[in-house]
Amino acid sequence: MRALFIHGKQQASVDEVPMPEPGNGQVRLRMAYAGICGSDIHYYFDGANGTFVVREPLVPGHEVSGTVDLDPSGTYEPGTPVTVHPATFGEPLAGIEGEEFKHLWPGGSYLGSASTWPHTQGGMQEYLIVEDYMIRTLPEGMSLKAAALAEPLAVGLHGIELGGGVEGKKVLVAGSGPIGFLLAAAAVVRGASEVVCTDMLPGPLERAEAVGATSVVQVGVGELPDSHFDIAFECSGAPSSVSSCIAATRRAGQIVQVGMMSAGEKPIVYAPFIQREQRLVGSFRFNEEISDAVEMLAAHPELENVITHVFSADDFVAAFDTAKDSDASGKVLVELWAE
Repeated sequence: MRALFIHGKQQASVDEVPMPEPGNGQVRLRMAYAGICGSDIHYYFDGANGTFVVREPLVPGHEVSGTVDLDPSGTYEPGTPVTVHPATFGEPLAGIEGEEFKHLWPGGSYLGSASTWPHTQGGMQEYLIVEDYMIRTLPEGMSLKAAALAEPLAVGLHGIELGGGVEGKKVLVAGSGPIGFLLAAAAVVRGASEVVCTDMLPGPLERAEAVGATSVVQVGVGELPDSHFDIAFECSGAPSSVSSCIAATRRAGQIVQVGMMSAGEKPIVYAPFIQREQRLVGSFRFNEEISDAVEMLAAHPELENVITHVFSADDFVAAFDTAKDSDASGKVLVELWAE
């Protein structure tokens, strides 16, 4: 079978590897699509994602969909369409013993990640072995393309959950890349009274409007109202954006940090945050919100329109180049050698 491997900075290849065989409690999937995430972009263009360096050939991809190929237990019929929760979980620590914290337990893994040794291979391959508990079956009629959006949408839904919900609230989404515009779409579906999205580029703002944002503001061109929003979701990972969220959020409002930042000290204007008694919460990946994401995508098939490009896995260079250009592309999918 074929698999896409990243070997280092802008070094990748499609190679033949042996067909994997599922063990006890495992299922083999025939992969269909994989979305290109920001971490995949860093692994390809930088050879590392933050401190996680590619030290052996790494198959990227954790935003995936496919069909069941072989389930030794007989639970899943061949051909069953699925998406995958890409995480396995470690051991609980004191204070976070509950299942609601399992995504924070140390010792877990994530598909397509160099954070573990050996690396955890991802879904950009013809066949993938997953634990049976990672499988989420798709509702009837839901496309495999849409299913590849479940993972990034789940990231947004987790942020909304940590923020206490958005129904009836004035919402700011700072950063309108794939996570941002999917979070904005979810906020609209979940009943926010207003959803305003920001970005530095016009392309992402057009996509935010397409998923239902009330209005958009281009950073450096327009301005956000002061102390206006009930809750802000920072999805860019830029320190200046955090400061803007603090300024734009009302007294006793909340900022949810969804965008990942690089290591090191960051210059953030915190005085208004203190004076307004705002709350700041970090949001990391997700727990079980991927099941909610599948339901939302099935109920709102128009969300599939955020997919702007689909490339063959053999054309991976063009796929990664396009995904890196956030002005020209929304969500970019890799089609994994359709039969």
